Amino acid sequence: MSRVPLPELPGRIPDSQSERRLTAIRREAAEKGTVSTQGIVPAGAPFPRATPETGYYGVPLLKEPQLKPEVPVYFFVGGAAGASAVIANMANWISNDRELVRNARWIAAGGGALSSALLIKDLGMPSRFLNMLRVFKPQSAMSMGAWTVSAFSSFSAASAFANLAQQKLGKSLPVTIIENAASLLAAATGVVMSSYTGVLIGATVIPVWNENISTLPLHFAASGMNCAVSALELLGSENSRALNLLGMSASAYEVYEGIELETKRNRVNEPLRKGWSGAIVRAGGVLSGPVPLALRLAYAVSGNKKFRRAAAWSSIAGSLLTRFGWVHAGRASARDHRIPLELLEEAPEVKKNSHQIALQKPA
Repeated sequence: MSRVPLPELPGRIPDSQSERRLTAIRREAAEKGTVSTQGIVPAGAPFPRATPETGYYGVPLLKEPQLKPEVPVYFFVGGAAGASAVIANMANWISNDRELVRNARWIAAGGGALSSALLIKDLGMPSRFLNMLRVFKPQSAMSMGAWTVSAFSSFSAASAFANLAQQKLGKSLPVTIIENAASLLAAATGVVMSSYTGVLIGATVIPVWNENISTLPLHFAASGMNCAVSALELLGSENSRALNLLGMSASAYEVYEGIELETKRNRVNEPLRKGWSGAIVRAGGVLSGPVPLALRLAYAVSGNKKFRRAAAWSSIAGSLLTRFGWVHAGRASARDHRIPLELLEEAPEVKKNSHQIALQKPA
């Protein structure tokens, strides 16, 4: 039976020539790591080009973050617990305020335990959390976060219970050594605990998170410190001048961060200023930045503790809203199909790399 030749269609490349071309492309890719040949789309082919104006078949390119409400609460609790461990260790070495040390250690221990519970609740079952500890990957924010939560929870609990044993059973040198060593390790892991969540969401393809990856860790750490200071003040440490200064410093940084976010008016950061997510982020920024800073300054001038208590409640509310606001901003950023396509067009590596497939009509 004789083979009937296929009709020559506009833009059609014969099979033998097509195979030779593909072989050359594979060889070039293997040798150089890039391909200089551009793709060809026949005239009239139903392959639309994704652009910021048209999108990609009318659907977003990115999937919205599937974060349950437990996640922003976990960010909030973990940040406050990590900062409390740092405060406890500092107060233990430079202060005689044993009540402050005790309260800070119990906030750290309670926050560490609650953080583990919230993370397990988000994962669905305890075995999934344990499976995350089977691998130690320094290049993975998720892996390092799981190990940080586990280590911090253990060290902060050991420090708090050793402190309790000292109070109930009297001073003991072995217990003192355990308490101080655990406190130091809790503070070291607490620094990571209060800031790593900023790295965790920043190291993703969600545009608004990735755009601010360089400042999110410090932003979350300052917010956590603000919350920890406020919780300690509400528990009775209202007379500590050092705590008030720490709160003022954290609030001042939150003011600076808010100004940075407001002045960086690009398309990527629009979810931080517009819509429901923008309202939450801005409310959190105001409540954890200028409001507590002004109230703490008023307390420093007048000595009226009402100002300080109001600053504490404002900081806690602002810290919680900040975490929820960033999660909602990530969802809004993923829903906007224009942002990743605009970033793709603006990226210099895309412009200079000729191996990117270009849609064109055949000659």
